[in-house]
Amino acid sequence: MDPGLRSPERHLGQRLTAAGRTIATAESCTGGGIAERLTAVPGSSAYVERGWVTYTNAAKEALLGVPGGVLERHGAVSEPVARAMVQGALERSPADLALAVTGIAGPGGGTGEKPVGTVWIGAGGRDAAPEARRFVLPGTRGEVRWRTVNAAIALALELVE
Repeated sequence: MDPGLRSPERHLGQRLTAAGRTIATAESCTGGGIAERLTAVPGSSAYVERGWVTYTNAAKEALLGVPGGVLERHGAVSEPVARAMVQGALERSPADLALAVTGIAGPGGGTGEKPVGTVWIGAGGRDAAPEARRFVLPGTRGEVRWRTVNAAIALALELVE
């Protein structure tokens, strides 16, 4: 294996360290998978500030301040909720950046409008409004969760590149 190749989480850590920035995570369907991948890298305590697993709507409201009305109007798996999760993580931490994920990993829970594999990934920093991107990821529950973590790390890399 080429020693020059870096895992995306290692690359993100190097970019955050070089920029002197920190990151927080707010996770639902990944259940802490992003934080686990980021903290698997030695030295990650220099840039991983904190994380939340807010699996229920009540947790999203209580821990991240996602407005109940937004959850009722749009559902947990939506762009407004992903953005609100990012904003809540930034407001409740000193981190420079935040990542948030909310989705339907399956095997059940999907609808015609939001099929299994629908995921919203939010990201943002203190200098701009959070953005959110929708993905419909194929695979089993584990594969959807793995792909979501990878996509979130890739989005974070875009923020610090």
